[in-house]
Amino acid sequence: MVMFLSIYVVPRMSDLFTGFGNELPTVTQIVVGLSRWLSANVIWFGPLVIIGAIFLFIWSRTPVGRLQLSALILKIPLAGSLAVQLSVAQATRSLATLLAGGITLVESWEIASESITNLELRRRSSSILPMIREGRSFTESLETAGWLPPLAIDMIGIGERSGSLREMLDEVAVFYDAESEVRLEQLTTTLEPAILVVMGGVVVTILLAIYLPIIQSISNGAGVTGHRH
Repeated sequence: MVMFLSIYVVPRMSDLFTGFGNELPTVTQIVVGLSRWLSANVIWFGPLVIIGAIFLFIWSRTPVGRLQLSALILKIPLAGSLAVQLSVAQATRSLATLLAGGITLVESWEIASESITNLELRRRSSSILPMIREGRSFTESLETAGWLPPLAIDMIGIGERSGSLREMLDEVAVFYDAESEVRLEQLTTTLEPAILVVMGGVVVTILLAIYLPIIQSISNGAGVTGHRH
């Protein structure tokens, strides 16, 4: 609808506006200018957008692109904390399952760390395995990664000191699964109104740009008629 108004309706209305003989409102001048530019350049602008989207898609599949996108996600409010919580749940659940199967902590973490889907968090976790092999405690090794929430570190530390690490890892996974569901709901309820407000604002701006000159012309015409009487 926005593209229809911008490329088809506004340019045709601008021809009508020129016959009014009045200076157009600022919002109308801006919208008409953008609309004329889009109409004049749509032939190459459309393919350019498609090519850019294809290039972005291909780049996002490369190792560098995936890593940079993962880092960008972590900087976005709500989405960043959601990514962290999902990664905590994924890693701790995988680790608990592997430990329950009798696999050593070193081997278990080496496998479980691959379940972290955010590549930036996985990169930050690369220092954990060498520290475990050096004989450091698992909790201390996790702290060096610098991305696990303090609560998760504390819970894992309690489990490690009490000899119930596997059970505590299960508890952490369940807790952060529930937290991620809450965060996902918050993200959804925030995005939906924001998108509606932005789209509504664009449509209202275009409609104002169309109707303000008409209202202005009618007001000026009424004023001239009244003055003659």
